[in-house]
Amino acid sequence: MIGFAMCGSFCTHAAALEQMRGLLSDGIELCPIFSENVYGTDTRFGRAEDLIREVRTLCGRQIIHTVTEAEPLGPTCPLEALVICPCTGNTLAKLAAGITDTAVTMATKAHLRSDRPLVIALASNDALSANLKNIGCLLNRKSVFFVPMKQDDPVKKPHSLVADFSLLRPALDAAVRGEQLGKIFLS
Repeated sequence: MIGFAMCGSFCTHAAALEQMRGLLSDGIELCPIFSENVYGTDTRFGRAEDLIREVRTLCGRQIIHTVTEAEPLGPTCPLEALVICPCTGNTLAKLAAGITDTAVTMATKAHLRSDRPLVIALASNDALSANLKNIGCLLNRKSVFFVPMKQDDPVKKPHSLVADFSLLRPALDAAVRGEQLGKIFLS
């Protein structure tokens, strides 16, 4: 089973759901995990209730959305790999600093205890400024891999990076083999 965690980069949720559907159609069983913000926040991109219903239906299981529910995902309930798609800059910074105060960060901490692969599909407006050091920090961690990313709007958002979500499956396959997929930064 693969963990599929979603953070609050709400504008990328449609792309993340497309990847979730693709993994499920390939026969991969997913364990859905939501940050508390995703689980409880309505935005101009959609209502939390609708997203919860859709993901529960797709995955056929309840969504892990609290720290307490996420803690057993380490040795007790091991996952083959954990994907964070999308991963916000806030969550990235917490992972780099070892902060465990959300369902996603707890799931990640519990998962990495067993040195299993973590795949990060970043979507952050400050990735090339405040969060660049956190990307570097996590690149040096064992079992952490990134979906290749690029600037989504270099003129209007010069510090922003977003993963090429279409590369999630190949990045996951590479991570399971212990490899980083290609170049991390795309042009």
